[in-house]
Amino acid sequence: MTSYRLGVLEGDGIGPEIVPASVLVVDAALAAAGASPAEWVDLPLGAAAIDTHGDAVPESTLTALEGLDAWLLGPHDSAAYPEPHRSKLNPSGTIRKRFDLFANIRPAKSFDGADAVVPGTDLVIVRENTQGFYADRSTYKGSGEFMPSPDVAIAMGIITRPAVERIAVEAFELASRRRGRLTIVHKANVLKLTTGMFRDVCREVAARYPDVAVDDFHIDAMTVHLVRRADDFDVIVTENMFGDILSDLAGEIAGSLGIAPSINASHERAMAQAAHGSAPDIAGRDVANPIAMILSSAMLLDWLGARHQDPALVQAAALIETAVAGTVRGGTRTRDMGGTAGTRAFAEAVAAGVKR
Repeated sequence: MTSYRLGVLEGDGIGPEIVPASVLVVDAALAAAGASPAEWVDLPLGAAAIDTHGDAVPESTLTALEGLDAWLLGPHDSAAYPEPHRSKLNPSGTIRKRFDLFANIRPAKSFDGADAVVPGTDLVIVRENTQGFYADRSTYKGSGEFMPSPDVAIAMGIITRPAVERIAVEAFELASRRRGRLTIVHKANVLKLTTGMFRDVCREVAARYPDVAVDDFHIDAMTVHLVRRADDFDVIVTENMFGDILSDLAGEIAGSLGIAPSINASHERAMAQAAHGSAPDIAGRDVANPIAMILSSAMLLDWLGARHQDPALVQAAALIETAVAGTVRGGTRTRDMGGTAGTRAFAEAVAAGVKR
């Protein structure tokens, strides 16, 4: 059995609560699946790292990540950092750029026994993570956002064929393993050259996957379709900013942003990161919903299992997903889902479910 070295970066706000909760569940799942225990490596990041290392993402942390198989990243509250740290690229962005984590995979799945705007939602948004219309991802170095005068602000949006092609392949591979349907989201009626290229390159890649049914929608129309009939969609592929917006919307449609997981991945490395933020207003109160982080960790195990052809890790991921759904269905829920369970108690209930 292979043993994996996994990084733990708790981050800010509720991170020191939901990340340890996820470690607890992962340990239980690996044991239940007969896999080797993970070797957890704690690394400084965020406000605490500014205090101890003078940087929100110390170079020692980045160097250590290079030697790990994958890692769990808690949320960060970079808007609250003191200057000059607040104006720097945020911690998750720094790590994504360092390791070229080009694919942001964000599922949205409703739970039986929990409120959802569209019950039966079960979709995955595949978001290109390195380019698009966010300025911090438009250039190799520096920012694609600048002001030539005090009254003029300019932002660049970058779309390249190689980046679109590799995210399209990820999306089609995923759709071929799921229900065989893929939706391309763009704004080619207005952004003809940039998102028009995104749509067209995805269509070219579609020719390699004749068993996957393909359609496409403008971003504004897609928001309406998700609210009305999210349960009709399977895999959605889109550029960076559109994917960010749609995945938050889809998380709420499925029941709560607190249940929205994600991983950021390249072909060589992956990072589990819940789609939600650091929620500083509830930090330290044991009321945060750890589902998104727990399910992100399950996605990470599944990614590692596929990459290393390790069925025990794939089984551990499936055990976590089943246990989370069973825990919610059985009535144990956190406050945002209408329940009373605390963060730790919910994680312990999931870990117990995994063992059963």
